[in-house]
Amino acid sequence: MKTQEYLLQIRKNKGLNRAILTKIQVDKQVKEATFFLTTDRSYTAEELSEVKKITQAFVPDGVNAQVKITKLVPDVGAIQSKILQFLTARSPGMSAFICQQDVQVSLDQSGARFCIDVSAEEKRLLQKADLLDGICADLSKVFCGSYIGTIREVDKTMPEFTEENPIVEEMEETLQARIFPIAEYSSIDGGERPTHATCIADCRQESDNLTVCGVILSVQEWQTGKGKPFFSFILSDGTDKMRITYFSKQATLEKIRALKEGESIVCQGANEVYNGSLSYNAKRINRGSMPKDYRIEEREMKKAPLAYHTVFPEPCADYTQTNLFVADELPADLTDNRFVVFDLETTGLNNTPVGGVMDRIIEVGAVKIENGQITQKFSTLVACDKRLSEEIISLTGIDDAMLVGAPEIQKVIPDFYKFCDGCQLVGHNVTFDYRFVEFYANKERYSFTQDRYDTLTLAQELLRLPNYKLNTLADYYGLSFNHHRAYEDAFTTAKIFIELIKQRKSLPKA
Repeated sequence: MKTQEYLLQIRKNKGLNRAILTKIQVDKQVKEATFFLTTDRSYTAEELSEVKKITQAFVPDGVNAQVKITKLVPDVGAIQSKILQFLTARSPGMSAFICQQDVQVSLDQSGARFCIDVSAEEKRLLQKADLLDGICADLSKVFCGSYIGTIREVDKTMPEFTEENPIVEEMEETLQARIFPIAEYSSIDGGERPTHATCIADCRQESDNLTVCGVILSVQEWQTGKGKPFFSFILSDGTDKMRITYFSKQATLEKIRALKEGESIVCQGANEVYNGSLSYNAKRINRGSMPKDYRIEEREMKKAPLAYHTVFPEPCADYTQTNLFVADELPADLTDNRFVVFDLETTGLNNTPVGGVMDRIIEVGAVKIENGQITQKFSTLVACDKRLSEEIISLTGIDDAMLVGAPEIQKVIPDFYKFCDGCQLVGHNVTFDYRFVEFYANKERYSFTQDRYDTLTLAQELLRLPNYKLNTLADYYGLSFNHHRAYEDAFTTAKIFIELIKQRKSLPKA
């Protein structure tokens, strides 16, 4: 297929005059070819219809052409991240010396210009590897428009040690799992009697011999494809919940069926990785409980790190609405408190491990509000060990390639915790995103206990709108943004939060 000729015809449509072709997916069985296009403009239904006609003309006779268009407007952070990912993949040695602050990006109508600040030695290596053209070509495959890059030689020195900028070597602490004795034991499945169980909250590692004990919160009976019954229990010991899978034996089937919610059992089995997540498979289930009045020692949580290590906040200001945020017009609740407004992009909707395989965080975006003003941003993509679905790629504009070289969530959480330290949390439908943060933070022993405020419930209290989706609220306040990217959503939510509290005059009870 003549790609350039195809794009020339597609780009005659105003809404797709800078569109790029990112992928062609062919299904030979149904004789269908799907063209994936990305545009940074709004397009009409008529233009979509015209694009489908053009696309059909470029496929062989007998093949049905489908078109999927994603609107993606790049921001500075997304371009910076893509440049760093390219450097990590092509030249890991260079990427070790270049961070996000070294990449300056200026958006314009044609695309963007970027400048990479490097030392004299880094400049020599960058020019020798001839990476600039590769970076520009890589950006053009992901974002619409043209990209021009330059290198600027600067003096780079190690930061001085100060109280505000400490150079810290922080030691990682290894903790023993907490255990408790098992009481009121009686046999159902037999086997050697266990004496102690591991706290569910501490069952974070693979193990082929793990004992847990707790109260049944729910139980369901299922059948395998061959008709063999098996059971799914949700168990809680007060520290956390766990899903237990148990394939019943014929001799114990009726006794297991007799177990009810509220009863306490002890399970012996294996904690194994399945589909990228830990999954507990019980080999034996008997009756047993935690001793009455027994108190499990609370795990000491970590304090905020002394310094940022992976994701570094940047200054941020809302230049488009400074005239709206006059300090003397803002309620005291806004000016006297600090807030972090955050949003996540994830691989799916499952934000609790009892619901099955926990979905992953793939992007964190947040802004800080101080004295009623947006002052800082925190933005990063997050590495993911599973392939993204077409639905998520289409929804967010984030694909697998963009996550290559991104930091792991266990590296992001400490920096995000530090960014949120001393602040109250805000989000749109905040509980949904908070559960992801809570789950992954608890794994690293960070506890987000701040008060939380929800722009969704605030808007429902104060406004009369057909619905209270984020884009509906943005339209109401005349705000435009690239929806379903974490930083853009967080930034827009922050502006909406300020307007809602201005109208309400005070914070609601958290």
